[in-house]
Amino acid sequence: MGTVTLPGGATVAALGQGTWQMGERRDLRTAEIAALRAGVDAGMTLIDTAEMYGEGAAETLIGEALGDRRDDLFIVSKAYPQNAGRDRLPKACEASLRRLGTDRIDLYLLHWRGSVPFAETIDAMHALREAGKIRYWGVSNLDRDDMAELVAAGGEDCATDQILYNLGRRGPEFDLLPWLDHRRMTAMAYSPVEQGGLVGNAALQEIADALSATPAQVALAWLLRRKNLIAIPKAGTAAHVRENAGAADLRLDDDVLAALDRAFPAPSKPSRLKML
Repeated sequence: MGTVTLPGGATVAALGQGTWQMGERRDLRTAEIAALRAGVDAGMTLIDTAEMYGEGAAETLIGEALGDRRDDLFIVSKAYPQNAGRDRLPKACEASLRRLGTDRIDLYLLHWRGSVPFAETIDAMHALREAGKIRYWGVSNLDRDDMAELVAAGGEDCATDQILYNLGRRGPEFDLLPWLDHRRMTAMAYSPVEQGGLVGNAALQEIADALSATPAQVALAWLLRRKNLIAIPKAGTAAHVRENAGAADLRLDDDVLAALDRAFPAPSKPSRLKML
């Protein structure tokens, strides 16, 4: 499994596991627990979640599924923007810690921008880090101008920007990803297969067939070729997790990359950052 080094020095798996919409159905719980454990077995030890996901249900699922493997994990969670102030962020963090069944969150993110000033959120994140509740902090769904404002407000130590980025959503390549690369901040791609939407693309299927791979594996491998990017696909079954893990061994040559560029053109102008 490839790795990415965060600005603070931690080395994490480049291919992790997302948990959006997991933990919300009792009839799927056994399969979801098996999926998370299979992913960790395959080296996908970065687990992404949020207090928003099922209003804590996904965090509770992670605690149940992986509590005995905590030291193998790098846990990422996210706080609602309305909880990002100096008074509410510690309470939100404590609630996430209880649901996760752990004493620290490895990377804690502002889920999206709200009305709380960046400077206040940064101060609150720093206080949590000093208290040992979190190791690193970052943001999600911030575009280049937002990121520049964040840094100007004192956020030079932001570890990552988690964004919607995949073959069909290449807008961040025009300005945001170069901005992050220049500052050695990582990007984290959520919905890397567009919630499964890319799997039915005929051009992607043709390329995957030629590589004896699946469309999802090609879409993930395309992301993983970037040195400063983490992909966090969600999978609700062990079989799906193992398929995703196979992307780590898939190499795309120049001809394949050119074919993907033809099917999914790179952006030619700036565009507003999309979010789900």
